[in-house]
Amino acid sequence: MIETTVRVVNRAGLHTRPAAMLVKVASQFESEIFLERDGFQINAKSIIGVMTLAAEQGSSLNLVVEGEDESAAAAAIEQLFASGFDEQ
Repeated sequence: MIETTVRVVNRAGLHTRPAAMLVKVASQFESEIFLERDGFQINAKSIIGVMTLAAEQGSSLNLVVEGEDESAAAAAIEQLFASGFDEQ
């Protein structure tokens, strides 16, 4: 299991387009992928779940990945957050 923190750096936060990008990337992996905020955990492969986080710019989210391809999955998601979902 990999557990790390990702930060929302894009100005508009985790709105519809970045949420859809996150779900698309997460869904490419077999691993279970969860995001946690303020004690609330969601499945990162669920658009509804991701949207309920209401993560604005500057938010820190705990990323939990578990499965056969967990290293690749965690790296891909960390890169997506670090790039600001290509909104910079």
